[in-house]
Amino acid sequence: MRKLMTAVLFALRMFGATAMAQDTLKIGWIDPLSGGGADQGERALKLFQFLANELNAKGGVLGKQVEIVPFDNKLNPQETLIQAQKAIDAGIRILTQGQSSAVAGALTVFVTKYNERNPGKEVLYLNYAANDPVLTNDKCCFWHFRWEANSDIKMEALTNYMKGIPSIKKLYLINQDYSFGQSVRSQARAMLTAKRPDIQIVGDELHPLQKITDFAPYIAKIKASGADSVLTGNWSQDFTLLLKAAVDAGLRVNWYTYYASSAGGPTAIKQGNLNNQVFQVSALGAPNIDYAPSQAFEKAFRSKYRFAVASPASNAAAVTEMRMLAAAADRAKSLEPVKIALALEGMEFEVFRGGKGYMRKDDHQFFQPMYIALFGELTNGEPFDEENTGWGWKVVEKIDTAQTVLPTTCKMGRPTDSAPLSEK
Repeated sequence: MRKLMTAVLFALRMFGATAMAQDTLKIGWIDPLSGGGADQGERALKLFQFLANELNAKGGVLGKQVEIVPFDNKLNPQETLIQAQKAIDAGIRILTQGQSSAVAGALTVFVTKYNERNPGKEVLYLNYAANDPVLTNDKCCFWHFRWEANSDIKMEALTNYMKGIPSIKKLYLINQDYSFGQSVRSQARAMLTAKRPDIQIVGDELHPLQKITDFAPYIAKIKASGADSVLTGNWSQDFTLLLKAAVDAGLRVNWYTYYASSAGGPTAIKQGNLNNQVFQVSALGAPNIDYAPSQAFEKAFRSKYRFAVASPASNAAAVTEMRMLAAAADRAKSLEPVKIALALEGMEFEVFRGGKGYMRKDDHQFFQPMYIALFGELTNGEPFDEENTGWGWKVVEKIDTAQTVLPTTCKMGRPTDSAPLSEK
């Protein structure tokens, strides 16, 4: 009898665990929680957990509570594939990742091949930050959707702004030596040559990703070049350490950036007294934009975690990603990855800071308004500063969605096609 009761209780526990699993939509979050980029990863994870709670407070997704399950990839492509397989083995069929385009490229290939080998058990990959243009061009994939503007879109907006600043005469390029940094470098050269051929590029440097602890030798080269401006796609510690080295060396230039609002970036800017000298291009805009929904979100998030959703900049794309995921599941009346993917294609959506965005069906690139923002003293009673510096971001230019659209070379294979997607 005791054995029978034990068996019954075990079965009930297993039934309860299964029922709990069925009532939960688990999303595998794969990004760094150790090593280089960990500070960025920690903030992104908190944002995703906050977004999951936001959805759960409204009833979840199709009645299921959303759970973010973190997997530490140590910012390494090989480790990412190990963690992705762990997530899939745990029954997770929606993955999200954003830190590093090298990781994103490896994950895209993995998901494509996995889905071909496992029809009916496909996995969806939602990209909230990795912005190498190739991911939605020659290496596009039906199972991959990107909410961050790719680096070509950003460079188009940034160089359009820079061409109107006559004080830029000598420009230094410094970027991380991987696919994204190489793209920033090449597109900066190409676009500025076309738009402002009088600007002299006096230096062009690539350095290892998240491995440099002392940027003093790089800063010495920038000083020696006579540059009046620096353009960089550096993010996380590669930006903050670069800026700190510049301040220590007394380098006074204007900075044109992608990720100056990375964790620690605002603090480094303030400590260097670089008031109104650091620009950033992003879909983020600025927390103080007069748009009630985003300001309410900022207030709630900052109250809980005591730092801004704006840090790092790319994380704001996660807000639209999670909300669109819920909308797509509702439209499809399903949590099956292929049905969610089809519902996302072409979807229009109100973005985080206001305004319409849409997911292009041809390549799964999301288009939205873009902004050029400047970091410095807040003088008009704005409610949000960054990292308790008393300084914040101020929008100096907004680019409407229609003006951000660039062509794509994507030739996407689709699940209804006869050939495997990897052969497309």
